[in-house]
Amino acid sequence: MNVRSQISMVFHLDKCIGCHTCSIACKNIWTDRKGAEYMWWNNVETKPGTGFPTAWEDQEKYNGGWVVEDGELKLRSTSKAKTVFNIFHHPNMPTMDDYYEPWTYDYQHLFNAPEGPDQPTAVPISMVTGELINIKSGPNWDDDLGGSPIYAENDPNLDGLTDQQRQQLFAVERLVLFYFPRICNHCLNPSCVASCPSGALYKRGEDGIVLLDQNRCRAWRACVAACPYKKTFFNWSTGKSEKCILCYPRLETGQAPACFHSCVGRIRYLGVLLYDASRIEEVAKSPVEDLVEAQRSLILDPNDPDVIAAARANGIHDSVIESAQRSPVYKFVKEWKIALPPHIEFRTLPMLFYVPPMAPVMAGKENGAVKNVSEDLFHDIEEARVPMRFLANLLGGGNEGKVRYALRKQKAVRWYRRALTVGDVTDAQAAEMLAQADCTPEEAEAIYRLTSLCTFDDRFVIPPMHREEAIEMMEDPLEHKQNTGFGFLTGPRRGL
Repeated sequence: MNVRSQISMVFHLDKCIGCHTCSIACKNIWTDRKGAEYMWWNNVETKPGTGFPTAWEDQEKYNGGWVVEDGELKLRSTSKAKTVFNIFHHPNMPTMDDYYEPWTYDYQHLFNAPEGPDQPTAVPISMVTGELINIKSGPNWDDDLGGSPIYAENDPNLDGLTDQQRQQLFAVERLVLFYFPRICNHCLNPSCVASCPSGALYKRGEDGIVLLDQNRCRAWRACVAACPYKKTFFNWSTGKSEKCILCYPRLETGQAPACFHSCVGRIRYLGVLLYDASRIEEVAKSPVEDLVEAQRSLILDPNDPDVIAAARANGIHDSVIESAQRSPVYKFVKEWKIALPPHIEFRTLPMLFYVPPMAPVMAGKENGAVKNVSEDLFHDIEEARVPMRFLANLLGGGNEGKVRYALRKQKAVRWYRRALTVGDVTDAQAAEMLAQADCTPEEAEAIYRLTSLCTFDDRFVIPPMHREEAIEMMEDPLEHKQNTGFGFLTGPRRGL
């Protein structure tokens, strides 16, 4: 058992209000530079929708992630032989059209425009060429189902839905959208790291954060093509690739990442997990229908004496083990099993998990009159506005049972709390709902408190990073006291 620690995240989709505060917080800190104008390390998409970059989930187009061939894990995008031919041009690379051409506005024109009969306007100008542009797309162009026939109806997760389900999904009475915030998943089996010919990408051994060494990057961009989530970007100004760094300078000083800290809906949770690194390849080769449970089996019980002993033997500090025992991510993913990984079929084993959203149909129109669809407090989850197949394609690797379990438990918690606070649901009804959802009253209370009454410290259990132990392997830690883990102070430059 090779016990390691991994900073992991949970996003509760039932609480996201789509305000994009997280995106702006990240943008203002990390990607407000020349060459990074089009980058959104954190973005919030509308589902159904094609996302950013366009159709990033379609691996027939981008060839990202891993596949199992002849019992072996192989990158879809590249190989040792393909590297030679793709090193200066990759056929599966997203283009500017797949992202969008970033723009600003000619605000000066508002002051310098000649006198005329109309109010002057600030025209859009490309931030790449400086020329006037006709805006055709943006980082969330399908926001709130904007342009449904173009974006929402082309969502790859609609595969497997019947024509009737597709029509119902976009019918006025059942019109559904939910928000899907995304950052780098800091995967256990990252395809971006495996694809990099120069070894610039690496996964930090002490916390699992995937970083990109700007000094070693040679702009071959294999990482951009290999990442199935398209969370590695190319800076056209510096000639280097860049990606989300999970605000590790903030984590190293005990602060939550900027997108987590600024989240208005309090949907984000961060904690550390202990996992068995010796089983990563075995788990990644699992059949698609078994991948969700196989990944859960990688996560170890931080209260198990054998796990604690193995963690200590592997150099994991007691303070990290104690943080793992209080981790909210462990509760959501391993104990309660209501948080699921996005597109586990890509086999990167993402360490960002999502609690699927409830989408009840509360009322409908019949003969011109509005009537309740169900006499119950909440209708059955099978009748939700979001088809189970859609959520399974997105979060369950196609396994509807995992999504159904998570939604039933969420529904049972609502019935339980309704019985306690309002009283229009009997204790017997609440107890029956909990039993059907494989949930106890104690567990329901814990879920309710962590999702509704959680404090800052409940949501973010940040382990001490002990950077002094990592740095002393290479340098004198006294020389790095003020560097906060950045590693180098000079900006990246083009060339060798």
